[in-house]
Amino acid sequence: MNFLIAALSLGFLGSFHCVGMCGPIALALPLNKTSKVARVFGGLIYNLGRVITYSLLGALFGLLGKTFVIAGYQQSLSIAMGILLLVVVFLPENKLNQLRLKGEIFVIIGRIKSSFSKLFQKKNYASLFFIGLLNGLLPCGLVYLGIVGAIATGDSLKGAAFMALFGLGTIPAMLSLSLISNSISLNARNKIRKVIPGFVVIMGLMLILRGMNLGIPYLSPKMSETDCTEHSCCHKK
Repeated sequence: MNFLIAALSLGFLGSFHCVGMCGPIALALPLNKTSKVARVFGGLIYNLGRVITYSLLGALFGLLGKTFVIAGYQQSLSIAMGILLLVVVFLPENKLNQLRLKGEIFVIIGRIKSSFSKLFQKKNYASLFFIGLLNGLLPCGLVYLGIVGAIATGDSLKGAAFMALFGLGTIPAMLSLSLISNSISLNARNKIRKVIPGFVVIMGLMLILRGMNLGIPYLSPKMSETDCTEHSCCHKK
């Protein structure tokens, strides 16, 4: 439950970062400007597309995390993901830039962006939905943090839930931006952006504590023998 709250909080706080990164897309959405209800509904359809993509990514990476759980590395995985979050926060920006994906991934991103231009020409709910789906695939540091959390859940369904709540947390700011472009001041965005690294550090420490198996309720619960996987139990027989 703590990590589901963390997912929602990460999405909400991080959404003010999204305003700067994905703001141009949200502002350019082909929304119906003649009806306020249709405009709001269109904005929700676009955001629904993003949440669905995030959920699918969460399921995929949660499944990846499950392979570590089956192999008996659940605690090690949680600690590793926590350390990774701390590294992301404290590693100098110039070092992070060197780790950016290169090569064919940019070809794929280019194709996604070219699809945007075609969808923006169509003013209907279907195009808004598909713009949201594609938007969820664009490179985003905040989404990468969410994916780390999904991997740490060690479960496909929990990973999907983590990323779904993460996506839902971003909706208030992103929907407001689509409807009222000047609703969030630059000063407010900058203040909230300063909070995000601190929250990521807390999330990283929570993952590390969880993996340490210290027997602290909610923070680092003690795993019982019944928690062992079929794979590990089979070796004990």
